[in-house]
Amino acid sequence: MPELAFAVTGAEPVRMAAVPALSFELHVRRVGGGSVRSINLTTAIRIAAARRRYRAAEQDELVELFGVPERWATTMRPLPWARLTTVVGPFDDDVVVPLQLVCTDDVELAVAKYFHAVRDAAVPLDFLFSGTIFHLGPDERLRTAQIDWSQDTTFDLAAGLWHEALGGTRWVRMSEDSFSRLHDYRRARALGTWDETISALLARTEQDVS
Repeated sequence: MPELAFAVTGAEPVRMAAVPALSFELHVRRVGGGSVRSINLTTAIRIAAARRRYRAAEQDELVELFGVPERWATTMRPLPWARLTTVVGPFDDDVVVPLQLVCTDDVELAVAKYFHAVRDAAVPLDFLFSGTIFHLGPDERLRTAQIDWSQDTTFDLAAGLWHEALGGTRWVRMSEDSFSRLHDYRRARALGTWDETISALLARTEQDVS
């Protein structure tokens, strides 16, 4: 049975993508056993939030996710981000595989809330692997072997890459009733975009407060 080692060696935004996405460079290396014919690989990615420090402003933003900082020793758990399925082709010694991860801008989701709070420095990630290896046995017959979840690696993602992939826009979920009222407000004032509509409402609210 082939023995494998995994490492994530880089990340970058996916250019010209239909939806915002990051591409991680996964390096799979054979450290023992015979050649690999293919791998059906499952990768679980999570944010290891407790492995970095946070400035005061970031702490304020993260209270919604983890509670007050005084309790983070018990409340700051890893945030599940994604689970990807990838087919790795045949290789003898090593291979580099792209892992493409869609970056949602839905601010209702925990990962988006986290990145809204964290805009620079590194975000520690855990990559956990499982799946099925197809390989040739000593008799040259195709055999299978399982990868269990004990196979893992870590990677420090520059937070700015997530924001770069999003391209400076965000998606806000609202009820149909709220959308209808917002649409009527926009139409009555002949506002050209939704961004202009929200900005007009915010400006009006700020005037009322002041």
